[in-house]
Amino acid sequence: MEVTEIRDIDKKRKKIYIDGEFAFVLYSGEIRDYKIKIGQELPETIYDEIMGIVLPKRAKLRAMNLLQKRDYTEKQLRDKLSDGDYPRELIDEAIDYVKSYKYLDDERYARDYITYQMALRSKNRIIQDLTNKGIHKDVIQYALEELYEDGNDAEVDQIKKLLLKKHYDSETASYEDKQKIMAFLMRKGYQMSDIKKAMNN
Repeated sequence: MEVTEIRDIDKKRKKIYIDGEFAFVLYSGEIRDYKIKIGQELPETIYDEIMGIVLPKRAKLRAMNLLQKRDYTEKQLRDKLSDGDYPRELIDEAIDYVKSYKYLDDERYARDYITYQMALRSKNRIIQDLTNKGIHKDVIQYALEELYEDGNDAEVDQIKKLLLKKHYDSETASYEDKQKIMAFLMRKGYQMSDIKKAMNN
């Protein structure tokens, strides 16, 4: 295994390339300690220590530190670790580690998000948001069924509040006004049946 390139990321970290391919990121002090130099062979024992001890520990600590600051979905956390140039197998290991301690839980994330947003956003918008965050559709559906036990009355109430904000009056609104307000509400993800129910009331 020949070290073919060492590329600066910032003042402290550098990318190490072995046999022409990116291998991992190390701190400058670690590069000195391991005596890693361009054009020299990297002993297998050193490679195994870096990939088997140094970087797995660092990836796990990075994942833990991120989760201490805020909740992440699995996809979001994977993306963050990937941004740090951790090898995929070490990202998998870090994800499994935080999952084992229940620090990472997409079901809990979905329930918490729905609970917070259900009074503010349409169900369709919530589904779209959670899907964009990388949560599996089955997990989203399960959480929705659990939390939306009383049907769509919450969405009708949301629409009514929006109609009040828009100063909508069914008695005086023209056909064009009604069409505009319906289009506005549909863009927010509300179903036509709920829109009509709120507008008629």
